[in-house]
Amino acid sequence: MDINTASALRRLRLISVPEAVSFLLLIVCSVLKRTTDFNAVPAMGMIHGVLFILYVLFWADAWNRTKWSLKTAALYFVLSVLPAGGFFADRKLKREAEAAVIASRARREGVVNA
Repeated sequence: MDINTASALRRLRLISVPEAVSFLLLIVCSVLKRTTDFNAVPAMGMIHGVLFILYVLFWADAWNRTKWSLKTAALYFVLSVLPAGGFFADRKLKREAEAAVIASRARREGVVNA
């Protein structure tokens, strides 16, 4: 894995958790708006919208650089529209990055998969 691919995956990981948290907070704000006089939906909606757009941009960049299959790319996109999906995306991306580092070290050291 080259440095640009690793950076794309890292950016996607870094935005996935804040995007998930903002989604959950937006849901809480929506409930509070309907049950109390508290209305933070406009502010939280804008924050979540910006984070979602960043997630989609970073997702597209990661898909382009990693050459994911359509199934894998679709999974990461679907995780972005689920309320807690960003947490799962972060976990999967972390495992993927760790596996890529191990494979890169094995190639560098001349280890062949048996």
